[in-house]
Amino acid sequence: MASGTAGQTASVQVKEEAVRAASGNGKASPEDPAAGNLDKVRDILFGAQVRDAERRFARLEERIAHETAALSDDIRKRLGVLEQFVKDEVESLAQRLSAEHQARTDADKDLSRELRDSSTAVEKKFGQVDDQVARVQRDLRQQLLDVQQKLSDDIRQQAQDSLARLARESSELRSDKVDRSALAAMLNDLAMRLTGDPTAGADGD
Repeated sequence: MASGTAGQTASVQVKEEAVRAASGNGKASPEDPAAGNLDKVRDILFGAQVRDAERRFARLEERIAHETAALSDDIRKRLGVLEQFVKDEVESLAQRLSAEHQARTDADKDLSRELRDSSTAVEKKFGQVDDQVARVQRDLRQQLLDVQQKLSDDIRQQAQDSLARLARESSELRSDKVDRSALAAMLNDLAMRLTGDPTAGADGD
């Protein structure tokens, strides 16, 4: 490719030197009719190369434009894919965050419900314990009242028995005293009769 370009450049230089030699070193004035002939000669010598160069430049520009458009399209596609990827990742992250938030919310609700249930159970248990304590207290008070009543009845009965026994013993003692007095009188009277002394029974009392 480089050797072809160098050969074309050398050919162009030879033709330009021939044109300058034919036109008197290219110094023809604008009014000189030879100037038009010079332009024709240049067109004959260089027209094909110029047109070929223009066609090459046109194809190069077209290729550059095509490659630029393809590159732009590829960049747009890549940017679109990247944008979609980022969008999907953001949506996925948002969904994960939402799911995690919902899970935490549900866990908090479950914990709150468990705490409420536990509190209710504890309060119920305390209520049952209070009822049991109250029932035990009532039973103890009733037992104490029963024991007190029984003790009172026993003490009363013992007191009555003791009084009755004392009454019997007192009555027996009075009876014994009367019997001894009667016996003493009888013995005194017998002694008086035996001795004939009316004062013999005075010391018997």
